[in-house]
Amino acid sequence: MIQKWLENPTVAKLWQFVKFGIVGVSNTAISLCVYEICIHLGLHYVLANGIGLVVSVINAYYWNNRCVFGDGEKKTFAQHVKTYFKSLAAYGGTFVLDSLLLILWVEVIGIPEALAPILNLCITIPVNFLVNKYWTFRKGKNR
Repeated sequence: MIQKWLENPTVAKLWQFVKFGIVGVSNTAISLCVYEICIHLGLHYVLANGIGLVVSVINAYYWNNRCVFGDGEKKTFAQHVKTYFKSLAAYGGTFVLDSLLLILWVEVIGIPEALAPILNLCITIPVNFLVNKYWTFRKGKNR
């Protein structure tokens, strides 16, 4: 019964977005843990943040490829590398967008610093999902 329900195109798209969100929560946890470890080791916070991003994208790539957008198709090593770097670009782009939006909300519009990141999630999560779905993990010949 559940399988038949998941075959509904609308439900399937919503379920895919939910799975993407679950991966995103784990990415955030991993990124923060790596960041804290790097800070503890004496690295500059910007470098620590960048390392956290790269490591968390490894997690994101694995789970998005396997459970969210993957179709069970075998890939060559070169295809995995290409898709990983596309994933890194997608998350990196979202990271830049997030940073720019923070400046806009806090410095220009005057939204409190504590609220601005939450507002950003309403923008960056759907953008990241769409970029990953339609570019990073796009199906077809031109992957």
